[in-house]
Amino acid sequence: MTDHATGTAKKDCCGGHNHHHHDQDHHHGHGAPAPAPSTEEIKKSATVPVDGTVKDPVCGMSVKLDAGKPSLTYRGDDYHFCSQKCHDRFEADPYFYLSGNKAKKKQSAPKNTLYTCPMDPEIVQEGPGTCPICGMALEPMGGVADGPNHELVDFTRRLWVSAGAAVPLLILAMAPMLGLPIREWLGERLALYLEFALATPVVIWAARPFFHRGWTSIKTWNLNMWTLIMIGVGTAYLYSTIATFLPWLFPAGLHMAGGHMPVYFEAAVVIIALVFVGQVLELRARERTGDAIRALLDLAPKTARRITPDGEEYDAPLENIVEGDRLRVRPGEAVPVDANVVSGSTSVDESMLTGEPLPVEKREGDTVTGGTLNKNGSLVIEAAKVGDETILARIVAMVSSAQRSRAPIQGLADRVSSYFVPTVVIVALLAFLIWIVFGPDPAFVFAIVSAVSVLIIACPCALGLATPMSIMTATGRGAQAGVLVKDAEALERMAKVDTIVVDKTGTLTEGKPRLTDVITVEAFDERELLGLLRGLEAGSEHPLAEAIVDGIAERGIEANPVTEFSAVTGKGVQGQSGKRTIAFGNAAMMDLSSVDHQALDGTADELRSEGKTAMFAAIDGQLAGLIAVSDPIKADTKAAIDALHEAGLTIIMATGDNERTARAVADKLGIDQVRAGVLPEDKKALVDELHRNGRKVAMAGDGVNDAPALASAEVGIAMGTGADVAVESAGITLLKGDLGGIVRARKLSQATLRNIKQNLFFAFAYNAAGVPVAAGILYPVTGTLLSPMIAAAAMSLSSVSVISNALRLRRVDLDA
Repeated sequence: MTDHATGTAKKDCCGGHNHHHHDQDHHHGHGAPAPAPSTEEIKKSATVPVDGTVKDPVCGMSVKLDAGKPSLTYRGDDYHFCSQKCHDRFEADPYFYLSGNKAKKKQSAPKNTLYTCPMDPEIVQEGPGTCPICGMALEPMGGVADGPNHELVDFTRRLWVSAGAAVPLLILAMAPMLGLPIREWLGERLALYLEFALATPVVIWAARPFFHRGWTSIKTWNLNMWTLIMIGVGTAYLYSTIATFLPWLFPAGLHMAGGHMPVYFEAAVVIIALVFVGQVLELRARERTGDAIRALLDLAPKTARRITPDGEEYDAPLENIVEGDRLRVRPGEAVPVDANVVSGSTSVDESMLTGEPLPVEKREGDTVTGGTLNKNGSLVIEAAKVGDETILARIVAMVSSAQRSRAPIQGLADRVSSYFVPTVVIVALLAFLIWIVFGPDPAFVFAIVSAVSVLIIACPCALGLATPMSIMTATGRGAQAGVLVKDAEALERMAKVDTIVVDKTGTLTEGKPRLTDVITVEAFDERELLGLLRGLEAGSEHPLAEAIVDGIAERGIEANPVTEFSAVTGKGVQGQSGKRTIAFGNAAMMDLSSVDHQALDGTADELRSEGKTAMFAAIDGQLAGLIAVSDPIKADTKAAIDALHEAGLTIIMATGDNERTARAVADKLGIDQVRAGVLPEDKKALVDELHRNGRKVAMAGDGVNDAPALASAEVGIAMGTGADVAVESAGITLLKGDLGGIVRARKLSQATLRNIKQNLFFAFAYNAAGVPVAAGILYPVTGTLLSPMIAAAAMSLSSVSVISNALRLRRVDLDA
């Protein structure tokens, strides 16, 4: 292929021009669609000029030969393109456009990203926005948004503005208490104007999303944290602004020593800044939910090696593969699409689907699945399902759907606020009425000030910190204990879980086959037998050969040289070592070699009942021994299962393995229920079934096949030693991959929930204590209403108490 000089057109079919062009697979007019053009017709229209123009083979637009457009030479013919984009597409895959395959490709409707609310899933719209019910930012339904998270970018910017204003405001407001003469230097009037100037952009601009959410909560009567923040911040700012510019409206008895009214600008701004801290932390955690989808999409290769009808092979973009295309899959490559094997034989790692570590042998006539891994042989396959029809695409859709359908959890802060808000409003109204009836002149002004004071003091400064501080500290403590918390909600949910669904392979077991048993017939020496078998299996491509060779090597036994190696498909292997003939495989292999294996048949059946794979070995036509391979149970699994049972949890095993092996493992560990031979959709269906029965479910797994169930469960727990997709789909990851981590995660969850409740008490307690003072209960005795000193003390004490209490989580004992 040869590139020719290209001119850059300012407007082209792929870059925003207004010309009308015709794709070869677009049908215009009415009636039956026109038949797809043949290869000869496509080539002729693209290379033979008509009135000085040819057709762009990619988009079908007419291109003038003298217009300086991009062109290239392919197999002796010059092709011209309307734009560089079409040129590059053709260069990557000429066959796709010249063979007519483009017309065969199924045209899917353009996908506009739909967004939904995580708290109110019934809200669905095209493009980003905010929920009309709760005010939260909408999230992409597909799990992956195009571009950055706009709300996170926006809130981070607002956080910096709020924090930048809060620091000087605090210094100005607290200076007299700290003995700093700043207000004396500036003068009280200028200091008040400075406070107003610093607070105004924060309240009017930065806090706008909070006011929107608060107003929405009042309209829908879903009173929550935003209602409280809107009332508290709005009241503090409005009152302080009036007090700054119109102080004569208030009676002299309420004035400070300098003749000015007390103001609460710093309280309003600090509340906003701290709430933004919590919101940004939460948004960063929520943004990672799309990582599971990205990890799944990365399983499929970006290109596939196409074999054209004339035998040419090249790497074509995956999106250009259509049903019927022949593709080559080389050793070590991922299978690009769901397909049928045309020729070749190999073993394929299908753990993505089944979770099982043993590769599956594939030969002509078998089916292979896109995203699975070809181990050792070369295959020619014919594409059967492509694009959204593949099994991998269905798993992606299941994970995305499960993440959206997980029931939203209402924050403790919102639940407390839903009761606290009406109470505060009632107290404010009562204070207003009591002052109107019994207060001194001017009674109306005193009534307004007392009601406003109640609303100001009621909004806890530390409310936005109570949950995020506990979650942050718990996350750090969990990481020290090998429990990584990705989803803050998972910590809250974990404490309420009553059922745990566990995958077998890689979760209960090590996830890799190992040599477990060597049984020899009396006439044969074990070391001699293993030396011969190591030499024989070194040449084998069987999935279990590696485990046997490694197991013998661990025993320090060298391999005997083997010649004349041959594999008998579906039965075993045989070879020659010196003058000795070795046969190794299943009972059919022994029968083929005329070896009587009855002496060890009973032992082989016992090993199989324990979930092991048993193979016979024969030397010189005589039965020599029995070798067993299995995926061993992790050392600490039994203790972890016992601890979970003691905590009152039901354990269910769901595995892609066969019933016999699954039962053997379950019986050893004392697992309550077993579901064997299940596929990814079956595991998700099991979780959904348990949900319908009122169970709170945690799912523990390590493979791609576990991803839909991990995303669907209340809490997804991934083994850190497993697939990236599992880790990204789960809310909690156990770094060491041990089941004991579930016990630690549950203890951490319970400790965190307790800590959040304590924090909310501290957040509200000091402010609640200030409410009677604000209402005027001390006025008859001291002649004072709420002062900035009281508000500042409540703000400081609640914040310090929340932070210091949250830090106690660093010392939680998770192994007790």
